[in-house]
Formats: sequence, structure tokens, C-alpha cells
Amino acid sequence: MQHAANFDLGPLHLTGFGFAMMCAFGIAHYVSQRVLADRGDDPDVMNDVTFAALIGTVVGAKIYYAILQHDVNALFTRAGLVFWGGFLGAVAACWLVIRWRRQSFLRIADAAGVGIAAGYAVGRTGCFAVGDDYGRVWDSPLAVSFPEGLPRTTAGMMRQFYGADISASVPANTLVGVYPTQLFEVALGFLMFLVLWRLRRHLHHPGWLFGIYCVLAGTERFIIEFFRAKNDMIGPLTSAQIVSLGVTAAGMLLITWRSRSRAALVPAR
Repeated sequence: MQHAANFDLGPLHLTGFGFAMMCAFGIAHYVSQRVLADRGDDPDVMNDVTFAALIGTVVGAKIYYAILQHDVNALFTRAGLVFWGGFLGAVAACWLVIRWRRQSFLRIADAAGVGIAAGYAVGRTGCFAVGDDYGRVWDSPLAVSFPEGLPRTTAGMMRQFYGADISASVPANTLVGVYPTQLFEVALGFLMFLVLWRLRRHLHHPGWLFGIYCVLAGTERFIIEFFRAKNDMIGPLTSAQIVSLGVTAAGMLLITWRSRSRAALVPAR
């Protein structure tokens, strides 16, 4: 199945990625506010936190991308909205804003984790729309190809950028099928959201639910990386898998720390 990257609406040139990202932040904001309200906290704090997350996501993602590319000029290109870089940048920016608002970072992080999972599921549809972050070459009826992808999924591009094992007899301009890893992430992101939403009224100390999010998100990304087309290997793992292990470990520590005693935050229903 071939997939186009962009589309036009009269004179307006649109990308599915930009639209999906707007929806992702909007949904994450709404869900986080709902969770805060459910837990008896002020949902209006998310107005400042979401704005900080937007700025932190862009800055953190670009810095992470420039480090991966070993090129400071990568900061000034349109490419490079790398999830883990954006996540770490958003956490740092949100921490500063929450401290400025004199709020509890961990209480808000619990709600934000639920929102991030929902936004992630939506945001990854944008990656599919523009043909970015796709998987390795896959010979299957369920495989997809991206003739206008970033880069295009031609035999030549897959050999050049990802070292794909494609026979030299296959012409360089031949479209090849790949794993639709973006859609895998949409499904797994939605599953993470369902789990976190179910646990939103937990009775542990603040931060426990955010720990659950970190474990789920780290595990999800670690697994997906085995199917992704990547060229940033560090030994047997990709750079994203190494970060995923760190996020998962941090989540496990947070769960252990915040579940040692109970705090009746919200009455059971």
C-alpha cells in the first residue's frame, strides 16, 4: 500500500503531521485537566504547563536531534522532532513552570502522564501521514510504502540511509514495503492511555501514576525500535532504546518510592 505524505486544500498546503501535533497537544491538555479535576486539583494550572510543554518539546527535540546528527546546524532545520528529546525537554520546562506556580510537580505529572499517552496515540498518526519514523523493510501484504516519505521508501534510499539488505538487482527507484510502525505506536499509545485512565484515581502518593507511565512508555518504545528503520546504533541497541531503558528504570524507582505508603487522594468509586 502506497501512502502520500501531504495534501492541498485549495491554495493551502497542509501536512498531516502538523495537524496531528496540534490535535495531540489539545487532547493531552484536555485529558490532563480532566484527571486533575477528578483528583481534586486545579485544572487551570495546565494552561501554563501545556504551553511550557510545547516550548520544551520543540527545544528538547531539536537539541536531541542535533546531538544524534553531530551537527549544530541541525538545530535550524525543519527535521528533528524526536520524541525522547521532546519528552525530556518538556519535563524540564514543565518542572520550572510548576515550581514557579508553587504547585506539586508529582501531582501534576500524574495527570500529565495520562494526557501524554493520549496525545502520543494521536501524534503518531501524523508520522504516518508524512511517512516518517517507519519500520524496516517488510515483505508482507500488510506492509506500506511512502513514495513521498522522509526519506522515500525506495530500494536505493533504504540501502543508503538504513543499510537495508535489498538485492543489488532491485533498481534504486523501486518502492519497497516497510513495517507501519507508526500505526503500531498509535495502537500501543491508546492502550497505554486506557491503562493509565483506569488507574487515574489511585490511592498511592503523587508520582506513582507518572512512574507507571514511564514504565509503559519506555517498554513500548524499546520494543518498537526492533521494527523501526534506524541508523543510530550504539552497540546492539539504538539510542532511543538506551533512553527507553533509562526512562523505564526511573519509572520503576518512582513506583517503588511512591507506593511505600498510602495517601487517600480520591475516594474510591
